[in-house]
Amino acid sequence: MSKGRLEAFSDGVFAVIITIMVLEMKAPHEADWSALKPLVPVFLTYVLSFVYLGIYWNNHHHMLTLTHTVNGGILWANLHLLFWLSLVPFVTGWMGENGFAAVPTAIYGVVMLMAAIAYTVLQTAIIRFQGRNSPLRDAVGGDAKGKISAALWAAAIPLAFVHQLIADVAYVTVALIWLVPDRRIEKRAS
Repeated sequence: MSKGRLEAFSDGVFAVIITIMVLEMKAPHEADWSALKPLVPVFLTYVLSFVYLGIYWNNHHHMLTLTHTVNGGILWANLHLLFWLSLVPFVTGWMGENGFAAVPTAIYGVVMLMAAIAYTVLQTAIIRFQGRNSPLRDAVGGDAKGKISAALWAAAIPLAFVHQLIADVAYVTVALIWLVPDRRIEKRAS
């Protein structure tokens, strides 16, 4: 079956997730600069999550560029990814509202790790469906960036209880790793 509905639905979900996330940020009732100070953790968490959602959206788009048809397994794997990403507004708000406290920071890492696993499941489902000559498999290779990211998220979860700043640095590091353009799929698609 065609990938068109999967792409359209996924793009819509990404848009809704980002919209929900920004709507969760409440404007202060006061009209001076000091009213913004308590919102700094909320805003920083929003920026981090927005970057992550942008990375997922971008990589999802690139992955589907090399995918011409889908099957039921791919549809379910995609829903699995969207489920974990739909939790991003909740964990973003919780971590930001609580000033990066240990438990919300750890749970943020759990959601990010699960989204990474779900992305890998989707990627694997597409590769398996494409068969031996999978252009996606050729493009992603060993997926070192994906493995490093998952390792950092997995490490950050317990480290949030040692000191949440260590976990936060790991989360920012993963975002920075992915902000460097990944040309593996673009090279295959052109």
